[in-house]
Amino acid sequence: MKNWVWICLGGWLLGCHAPSHETSSSVETTALSVSRSTFGQLPDGRMVELFQLRNAAGMEVEVINYGAIIRALRVPDRAGILGDVVLGFDSLSGYLQPHPYMGAVVGRYANRIGGARFVLEGTTYELAANDGPNHLHGGIKGFDKVLWQAEPFSNGTESGVRFTYVSPDGEEGYPGTLHVAVTYTLTDTNALVIDYEATTDKPTIVNLTQHAYFNLAGQGDILNHELQIFADFFTPVDERLIPTGEILSVAGTPFDFRQAQRIGARIHAADVQLQRGRGYDHNFVLQRRERGTLELAARVYEPTTGRVMTVYTTEPGLQFYSGNFLDGSLQGKGGRVYALRTGFCLETQHFPDSPNKTHFPSPVLRPGETYRSRTVYAFSVLQ
Repeated sequence: MKNWVWICLGGWLLGCHAPSHETSSSVETTALSVSRSTFGQLPDGRMVELFQLRNAAGMEVEVINYGAIIRALRVPDRAGILGDVVLGFDSLSGYLQPHPYMGAVVGRYANRIGGARFVLEGTTYELAANDGPNHLHGGIKGFDKVLWQAEPFSNGTESGVRFTYVSPDGEEGYPGTLHVAVTYTLTDTNALVIDYEATTDKPTIVNLTQHAYFNLAGQGDILNHELQIFADFFTPVDERLIPTGEILSVAGTPFDFRQAQRIGARIHAADVQLQRGRGYDHNFVLQRRERGTLELAARVYEPTTGRVMTVYTTEPGLQFYSGNFLDGSLQGKGGRVYALRTGFCLETQHFPDSPNKTHFPSPVLRPGETYRSRTVYAFSVLQ
């Protein structure tokens, strides 16, 4: 990739470019707006709402308060034509069927915990084993399957929605009552900012992320997307996809994305790690100058549309998942079939199985502390 063009607006380093629902209410300014509508009804009768965020440049984001899911994300291509770059479903029924966390916030603990247990301050906590013998993405009913409270907002430079949820002590086996907030903010410079916050009344573990499946072309597979990950090391996994505890250099391996590479260039290499994951499903140790600061994590370029997505995060790790378990059994938006590798995920996170790997960055949250995390997905085009 070359000929990158950037400008700095409102403190962000961002790119330079600049189905409908009946709305029941809206908050608007001259540049940005957020509208609110009904998206469907849960089996217990509770209503699910959809919020559509728009900016002056034409970018649109749709989120629902079930699972705090990103349902749609429309950004312009090099011709200025909007296209939806995330996988998902047209109606609520699609999200109520079993699906691989499409667009959802996952937690309390994103990714895998080996053996579905961990020890914290001398106490062993047993979690749901929903991924073989392991715990995955918060358990049987994680944050992706709860109804969040929602509060939309809009001002002169950004619009968004703040979702909140109270996870009771013992939910899915986790200790402590956890008060969680996830805020989606759309800026006037085509960036989606995601802020996570949490507090607890007992020592617990927290690791929240967004599980959107991206396809910057809006169709086809993602093998020709060019990916750059700003990481010198990754955490290899065992046969159950649990980190071994090693931290290995990416140099000389198919995991070296320090220079932009096609996702499909080495995905079928004779590498035991790729064989275990059926492709890429690994945590990358991000280059960091200071813990907790917002720094560049990854960049993706799609050559047919010119779309570019740049990822910034305060998190120490990034899980790159190449859609290895998409198998064509799900029919998504517009009747599109989600076949193998029709989407990829870039999940900003603490490392998988950190509660059981004391040399990994700690995911422990204690009373009196506040968990805070920020991730930015910034969109631009390359001519």
